[in-house]
Amino acid sequence: MSAAPSLLEPQPPSPLTEVADERLARHGVRLLLKRDDLIHPELPGNKYRKLRLNLAAAAEAGHGTLLTFGGAYSNHLRAVAAAGRLLGLRTVGVVRGEELADRPLNPSLARAAADGMRLDFVDRATYRRKTEPAVLASLLARHGRAYVLPEGGSNTAAAVGCADLGRELRGAADVVAVACGTGGTLAGLAAGLADGPGQGAEAIGFPVLRGGAFLAADVLRLQELAFGGRRGNWRLDDRFHHGGFARTSPALEEFAADFGRRHGLDPERVYVAKMLHGVVTLAGAGAFPAGTRVAAVITG
Repeated sequence: MSAAPSLLEPQPPSPLTEVADERLARHGVRLLLKRDDLIHPELPGNKYRKLRLNLAAAAEAGHGTLLTFGGAYSNHLRAVAAAGRLLGLRTVGVVRGEELADRPLNPSLARAAADGMRLDFVDRATYRRKTEPAVLASLLARHGRAYVLPEGGSNTAAAVGCADLGRELRGAADVVAVACGTGGTLAGLAAGLADGPGQGAEAIGFPVLRGGAFLAADVLRLQELAFGGRRGNWRLDDRFHHGGFARTSPALEEFAADFGRRHGLDPERVYVAKMLHGVVTLAGAGAFPAGTRVAAVITG
């Protein structure tokens, strides 16, 4: 457990860099990239913020195993596997889709397995019931006592941890955009932006799942649990999922390739490219008044 202090210590704020993009500039809008993908050298994306307090709680309770859930392209599974390797903890990833057990592992799952995660592929009906006591009891009976993290890592501790992201951006942006998978980052981000005088910047969450408007209830629930009620000025825009989670489209591929040529950053397609496409589209439609500073959170 000697690696725990270096992993759990607060990290410096992730870089915030302004980039020149004429598609926004012609509307008087400035674009800043919040490079949360650089916040920790070992954990992918912004998962450090969501895991930090959970890992501390697991260590305090004396757990030797982390058990969590995710789809085949889950950054969260990769992050938990990496954290387990660093901390000397066993990790178990319950993966949606038993049919995947007989297929070659994709890069995300292969990385998790290489970091020591035991992958348990379950059928989709069981996966939908993963929070039910009977299903969870069955998993723990199979894998042993464990600290259980929800899908995407979005729980009260994660939302509290992500509030630091909002605090780092407070006063630096008027609008903050973030991709949403389970809502935990948005819940904490909006609360952190509101942590001070005034309302703070508006936070816009871009669900990467088809029909992602349901996440509004999840974000609100997390804020109620973590902060006692709705916090900050936030909303969802669910028009930029490009077919659903881990799906893409020719339009998204073209946009992402163009963004990479313009800015030297090839945005990953599951989350970041969809959020950036939403930001550029909204700016082109005049959704942001001239002078608006838009910070796009690069989460992976």
